[in-house]
Amino acid sequence: MQPSLDAAYWLGLAISVVLPVLVGLVTTRVTHAGTKAVLLLALTALNGFLVELANPGDDYQVGSAVVLWAVSFGTGVLAHFGLWKPTGVSGKAQDVGAKAPTRSAA
Repeated sequence: MQPSLDAAYWLGLAISVVLPVLVGLVTTRVTHAGTKAVLLLALTALNGFLVELANPGDDYQVGSAVVLWAVSFGTGVLAHFGLWKPTGVSGKAQDVGAKAPTRSAA
């Protein structure tokens, strides 16, 4: 019997690639890198545990959820430094919420 990955795992992996951009949308350029990392860690934990919950298996496996969390975090970090940051998407995501400089009436 060949091992196969269910759709929930593929969806979780795709979400892991997009999560760094989501972190960029809710933070600014001046947000401490540690804060961004903790936010990414929390979001990937949520992703890992929800993917295991969505898995059409017999029972919920906490060990599998923890492994999925680690894979999700690793994928998110790699996507950030290997894809989103070099292409400028990370910076543009953080600029979305930035306010434009205002002109003072002098």
